[in-house]
Amino acid sequence: MSEAIIAYYKKWEILILSLQAPWPEVKELLKEVNSELSDEDLIYEPEKGEELIQRLSVKMGRTKEHIKAWIESVSANTRPSF
Repeated sequence: MSEAIIAYYKKWEILILSLQAPWPEVKELLKEVNSELSDEDLIYEPEKGEELIQRLSVKMGRTKEHIKAWIESVSANTRPSF
């Protein structure tokens, strides 16, 4: 597989969230872990996961990869300090 194709797939892999709990529960846990997050910050629709990840990346000053891993970790109920 060419490097361009691999890069393309990695880009999309970053944007797909793998949640282990329903989004409303995950959203509340995220707000518990980071009290600066609002309901507006955490608007999420599965087909628009990129928007959520980008919004939180900018607000929190973290990479998209870090934000995705953080959300997935919280959804698995392993609350990392942030």
